[in-house]
Amino acid sequence: MPSISKKGINMPSSPIRKLVPFAEKAEAEGKTVYYLNIGQPDIKTPEVAFDALMIMDRKNIAYSHSAGGANYRKGLSDYYKSVGIDVSDDEIMVTTGGSEALLFSFLSTLNPGEEIIIPEPFYANYNGFAQYAGINITPVTANIEDGFALPPIEAFEEKINANTKGIVICNPGNPTGYLYSKEELERLRDIVKKHDLYLYADEVYREFCYDGAEPFSVMNLEGIENNVILIDSVSKRYSMCGARIGALITRNKEVFDTAMKFAQARLSPPTLGQVVAEAALKTPQSYFDEVISTYVDRRNALVEGLNSIDGVFCPMPKGAFYCVAKLPVDSTENFCQWLLEEFDYQGKTVMMAPASGFYASPGLGTQEVRLAYVLEKSALLNAVEVIREALKVYPGRIQQEVNVSEKENSI
Repeated sequence: MPSISKKGINMPSSPIRKLVPFAEKAEAEGKTVYYLNIGQPDIKTPEVAFDALMIMDRKNIAYSHSAGGANYRKGLSDYYKSVGIDVSDDEIMVTTGGSEALLFSFLSTLNPGEEIIIPEPFYANYNGFAQYAGINITPVTANIEDGFALPPIEAFEEKINANTKGIVICNPGNPTGYLYSKEELERLRDIVKKHDLYLYADEVYREFCYDGAEPFSVMNLEGIENNVILIDSVSKRYSMCGARIGALITRNKEVFDTAMKFAQARLSPPTLGQVVAEAALKTPQSYFDEVISTYVDRRNALVEGLNSIDGVFCPMPKGAFYCVAKLPVDSTENFCQWLLEEFDYQGKTVMMAPASGFYASPGLGTQEVRLAYVLEKSALLNAVEVIREALKVYPGRIQQEVNVSEKENSI
């Protein structure tokens, strides 16, 4: 029998989706499963996006330009200018989701065996993209106790060596929901400039910032204009995950031209996805106002509910629609599977993502879970009660001290 490639063997499984068979079995047994494991919003896609499909006047669905349709790229340029990011349409490449944008970025700027530094916990699929590109991830650990703030710059300095070529951040963050401040980003800017590194920034959750907080884009960091590569996507912004439209944005013409070679090799990004994405640029601000209000209400219900459980600690996120909670269990891998296989409370159970899959350092995150507040508030409150009751009887529960002031500060 022919062998599997080493790259295929080393490709990590998704920690977000690997419990799906257990959830499907639980549903087959008649249980209600609250899916808090994946960032698939239940928010409605803007009507203008669907309208564009209904009135589309095309004789066939043809390839677009490899960099994306000209009208859409011009519309994107106008959108970015409207949020304070001054980029031209020839600095924007439309991609098949944000995933392809990051992959093209890695392939265009990094050689096999070179390294990137990422604050952990980080979006688990970064591991997969690194495996694709044959590069190595060096983690710098952020702590749940301080809400996953940017680690000290000294911690980055300690990791930099001759093989280090870049730093990756997600802002607002997946899985933590942490929003980096302008001051934190400026500290990163200084180290990027000092060592002449690339700064790859995943800003797909830009619209989702709470409590008066505003995002600061890496594109507005002065002095590193040619070092910055911005990754974006319509998936979360317009609740259009299946459209598979993202963007790679850079002022570095050499990087852009190199990425175009990879873009040409895959021919074009999805044509229908670009149709709805271009139309979505006309989404009124009232849509986002309502969505943000909904997420704030859900966030508060979930985080306050989790912190009301004995032994649980969850910092209050400032953005995105995720939170990470620390649970008083031996292993959240075991606990999450046990919830689906062996436990229900009044016929209900919960699916969460064990956080160890969001860390690169072995042994970290074993007591943490990521939860996505993408369900209605009533479902989130029910999920909290399931977790509360489950922890009362879980065989692997441990005694865990949680500082009361930490809980109060997290809320």
